[in-house]
Amino acid sequence: MPEGYCVKCKAKKEIAEAAEVTTKNGRRAIKGKCPTCGTVMYKILGGKATPAPATPPQPVTPQPAKPQGAT
Repeated sequence: MPEGYCVKCKAKKEIAEAAEVTTKNGRRAIKGKCPTCGTVMYKILGGKATPAPATPPQPVTPQPAKPQGAT
């Protein structure tokens, strides 16, 4: 079980009901509750979350070149 800091109890404790989440800026974190007081505990993990696989880029068709004397 992951361990985090409870701000209300002012002590490090095991995070109950822990679940891994992704923050708005793409960081991984663990969110759960303090087993003693029930306050929400949040522990930020190192590294960015793995992005979803992107679709491969579509091939670009070349545009025909304009003739030199044309305007």
